Amino acid sequence: QVQLVESGGGLVQPGGSLRLSCAASDRTIGFYAMAWFRQAPGKGREFVATITTRNGNTNYAGSVKGRFTISRDYAKNTVYLQMSSLKPEDTAIYYCAFDSSRWGLTLSELVFANYYDYWGQGTQVTVSS
Repeated sequence: QVQLVESGGGLVQPGGSLRLSCAASDRTIGFYAMAWFRQAPGKGREFVATITTRNGNTNYAGSVKGRFTISRDYAKNTVYLQMSSLKPEDTAIYYCAFDSSRWGLTLSELVFANYYDYWGQGTQVTVSS
């Protein structure tokens, strides 16, 4: 069973930056897309960003566009989320998610959590002064 291991969360002041990482335990599996979702207290899980592994195409939620950057290391089966200009409303548990079976989905389709096969355990990001 493939596991996704996340790291990089923590407490940061408004306007600050954090970088999240998520690596798959198995480097031999080919993943089509990697994504980040988040869940704030009392709210549902929401899409943050996604990237297709082979050509690096990306899609972002409007609330993070221009502030967050998703990237991947194809050989290491690792995805990153560079978060800048953080706001208190970015406070949430951040989850990485990988899709290994639905090759060919569009970037518009990849915003939906049900298309992802594997999920990380979540890492807390708190933005507060």
